[in-house]
Amino acid sequence: MRSLLDNPGAAVSLSFVILLVVVAGLMPVNLDTAHTTAVLESPDSHSLLGTDGSGRDLVSRLVMGSRLSLEAAAVVAATAAVTGVTARLLVGQYGKRFEPDTSWVTNAFMALSGLGVVLAARTVLGPSLWSTMTILGVIVAPVFHRVVHGVDSSVRHEFHVDAAGVAGLSDRRIVARRIPRVVRGPAIICVVGGAMAVQAVLDVLGRGSRSVPTWGGTLGDAFTNINTRPITILWSSLTAASACAALTLLSNALRDELHGERPMPEPSCATDTTVAVPAAGEDTFADRDSEGPSDTLLDVRHLSIGYDQPDGMLKVVVDDVTFAVRRGEVHGLIGGSGSGKTQTAFSILGLLQRGGRVVGGSITFDGTELTRLNEHELRHLHGTRIAYVPQGPMSKLNPWVTIGSQLGDPLRVRLGLSRLAARQHALDLLVLVGIADPERAYRSYPFQISAGMAQRVFIAAALAGEPDLLIVDEPTTALDAAVQAEVFDRLRDLQRDLGMAVLLVTRDLSVAVSVCDRVSVLRHGRIDETGPVRPLVLQTSHPYATSLCDEVLAEPQATQQDDSVGRTT
Repeated sequence: MRSLLDNPGAAVSLSFVILLVVVAGLMPVNLDTAHTTAVLESPDSHSLLGTDGSGRDLVSRLVMGSRLSLEAAAVVAATAAVTGVTARLLVGQYGKRFEPDTSWVTNAFMALSGLGVVLAARTVLGPSLWSTMTILGVIVAPVFHRVVHGVDSSVRHEFHVDAAGVAGLSDRRIVARRIPRVVRGPAIICVVGGAMAVQAVLDVLGRGSRSVPTWGGTLGDAFTNINTRPITILWSSLTAASACAALTLLSNALRDELHGERPMPEPSCATDTTVAVPAAGEDTFADRDSEGPSDTLLDVRHLSIGYDQPDGMLKVVVDDVTFAVRRGEVHGLIGGSGSGKTQTAFSILGLLQRGGRVVGGSITFDGTELTRLNEHELRHLHGTRIAYVPQGPMSKLNPWVTIGSQLGDPLRVRLGLSRLAARQHALDLLVLVGIADPERAYRSYPFQISAGMAQRVFIAAALAGEPDLLIVDEPTTALDAAVQAEVFDRLRDLQRDLGMAVLLVTRDLSVAVSVCDRVSVLRHGRIDETGPVRPLVLQTSHPYATSLCDEVLAEPQATQQDDSVGRTT
């Protein structure tokens, strides 16, 4: 708000609109009193702008007309917003097969002349201000539908939407959160300005209500008496035009404020994170290869994943993958770019991109076959039994919502906490993941925190439901060596304290050596080797696993962005 007021045009426009509303509420003059002996009088000490054709004070009519004009325009904006936005979001979320029909109806409405429809409606319904504005709102609704359609289509498959679903948020909450403020503010203000202009035109054409003071009615009276006192046209048109211009300028400023570019912290370049392979006698966290619980929590057997191609063929990106994750262990899923490791993780979460599907095998989680569950049933597992920490956290956080809201909303949904209890729980989670100033982080937007802190926020969100299985996808991408070490140290401590199983997706074998109990090495969508991490690293004879070891020891880790949703990795 402060930066919005720093814009001179926005400050003047907002002040003008507020002045109209306040003065209209304080105006004591009785507008219904007509003085037949004071018709079209010139300005004097009692009437600063003179009187109209009925002998009424022109200043009072203009000021009071601002209140009714704004109220009528607000009816148009509310009707258009509720009708257009709601219809678009419902169709986008639940009725995708109706999209061609709704697009046709939207185009048909936009082809109609709004003023012509309103004029025809007034002929049938009579000069009712509120019914006319409601009809105009329905005519304008396709504009909102089209604007939200563009934003909704671009946001629907963004990472933070998928992350909200994995966190356990319902479709209703995701839909509500997916309406960026860039749509709400400017679109409504633009419609208000346009509605005021249409209302003024109707009144000038004599189709308005003469019983209430509006700017259009005052302007119509001025046109009637243009030959007797033409100056009254200036005051009426100037007031209406100034209000429309003020709302337009305010809309543009609000758009720049809500959708303008915000400074993003520059990510640190990834540096060499090579970790020395522990000696045979060293005691490390990864030594729990066979001492921990032996019961299986996640069992993936002969998994195959394919994507439908435009020519009708099926492209298989994961073929006959088998591995198991035991309770309380850290299992590494290791492979280079294009190996299929991230697609395997997404199949467990039910997040395969459109066109992707499990074409063979099974994914069993604690006795439940995940491939047989629908989206709603999977949503019940997300956040409470299975949680997810993505790579590239800055792109997965909703840029329009504070960190506190993104942590607190899933807590209120999953755990049934009150707003205050969810806030306190979120602060406790931020402390748990090692954030020094949780209050500040809670109030911050994603662009105000570093990439390392954003990754900690995601770990906190994943731990909120105390999951049995935590899937971590390249958690230190684009972080420098010091921050990577801090994140992994915190992750190891939390895993050990909470006793949860972790499936770590990574291309960095050094990370697997320092964190994992067992690993599965993937190449070209197939498992090459599976086993305890230290024997596999020290004794492997498989050429691909050997090349991964050599790569870790010989080259610094480069920043990797190859495991985003929908890519074959």
